[in-house]
Amino acid sequence: MLARQTVVYFAANVFSAIFGLLNTIVFTRVFAVAAYGDYLLGFAFATLLATLLSSALKLAILREQAKGDGADIRGAILAAMALLAPCAPLFFFVSRMTGLAASVSAAAVMLAFAVTLYETSQESLRATQKAVDYLRGTVYRALLVSALGVVVAFASASGAALLVSSSIALVVATALFWRASWGDARPRLDRARLVEIGKAGLPFTFSMSLMALASVADRFLLAELSSVADAGRYGASVDLVRQALIIPAISVSTAFVPMAVRLLAERGEAEARRHLEKSLELLLAVALPACVGFALVSPQIADLVLGPQFRETGSWAMPILAMAVVFQILTQQYLHTSFLLSNRNSFYLINTGSILAFNLIVSALLIYRFGLAGAVWGRLAAEMFGCAQAYALSRVAFAMPTPFGRLARVGAATAAMAAAVHALSAEVAALPPALALIVLVGAGVAAYAPVALAFDLAEARALIGGAARRLGARACQSPIG
Repeated sequence: MLARQTVVYFAANVFSAIFGLLNTIVFTRVFAVAAYGDYLLGFAFATLLATLLSSALKLAILREQAKGDGADIRGAILAAMALLAPCAPLFFFVSRMTGLAASVSAAAVMLAFAVTLYETSQESLRATQKAVDYLRGTVYRALLVSALGVVVAFASASGAALLVSSSIALVVATALFWRASWGDARPRLDRARLVEIGKAGLPFTFSMSLMALASVADRFLLAELSSVADAGRYGASVDLVRQALIIPAISVSTAFVPMAVRLLAERGEAEARRHLEKSLELLLAVALPACVGFALVSPQIADLVLGPQFRETGSWAMPILAMAVVFQILTQQYLHTSFLLSNRNSFYLINTGSILAFNLIVSALLIYRFGLAGAVWGRLAAEMFGCAQAYALSRVAFAMPTPFGRLARVGAATAAMAAAVHALSAEVAALPPALALIVLVGAGVAAYAPVALAFDLAEARALIGGAARRLGARACQSPIG
């Protein structure tokens, strides 16, 4: 079941990533660097605000709906979102204080509310393991965001207008899968339940907001200490790396985290740990080769995807940022599960607060001394620090299993892939970027797959065998039908 749900979530996120990639190709060619910087800074503020608004709601959904015991808090969640709307003017004022233009600030606040509505709706589907409906919602969002974004890009090339188009797309996408997510639920003002959700989710909300701030603070520092254009170049590289690499990891954690919660509640700690061992192996078997491979082919990706004004930065920055993502995945997609399972919400706060303080101090010093390069190296240092601290905290909360034998096999398969790609890098340097990328990715897959099968990473043999048997059964039934 874990593998099947992971495949569905992975398909949803790959579909989203493909359209996100198309957006990057178009936007970095149509928008001026400063206008794209406005969009990225506005989007960063919207992401931070949406995290503040939705974290407690999503945590309540995950804890209550995922148990499958008949609990339904969707009415209270809808009421909570409705009560947040009157705070929009305050959020606009805060946005203006960050240095954003008035039009960008207004559009960013609008996007934050749209993101809150969409992500909370998707969390309801994830908690009840409606993977196919989750996929449908992701498809709607990807298509609408891309379609409206491209229209705006060629119509006005304004960062604020692009933020507004994304807001409209998210609201429309949510409306299209509303029934599957919310059913017949209506806003229900249950003060006791809302207070309970707020109290339980306050540490988690604060910590997730700090994490979001830690992930975007360097952009605002770069814009302040260097320029909005540098923030745009840096943001384009960071977002491209994240779109490509975080998505596979989220696909895995989207499947295994609710299962871990249920197994711990129904079958006990030992069963949950066995599940988490397999989950970590699957997580790294997907994420580690992706990150290492991305770092090796970053020059080709930059030439193929990014606009001319963004390519030079992407070529040298993306390999460093890809390595930072490895530590980010381990922290957020695996180690933080310990805090959820142990109900140690304060540990989210400790970890993310420390990451933010470290990131602000180190990035400010490095940006002041080295400019854009300082922001890149500061990001790597912050993610490494955060991962080490999260591991230490997890030993106190719910000790997450670390199956070194399984992880060593993942490392060996990844090393085989990296060696094959590196050996061909010089040979394909003269080829067009698209062709060179195809050759390098093909070589990496050809090297990784047989080693992964030989080691049976994440029980790949059973998964492939089951798929083959199902296909064979369907083939046999077709002539009879």
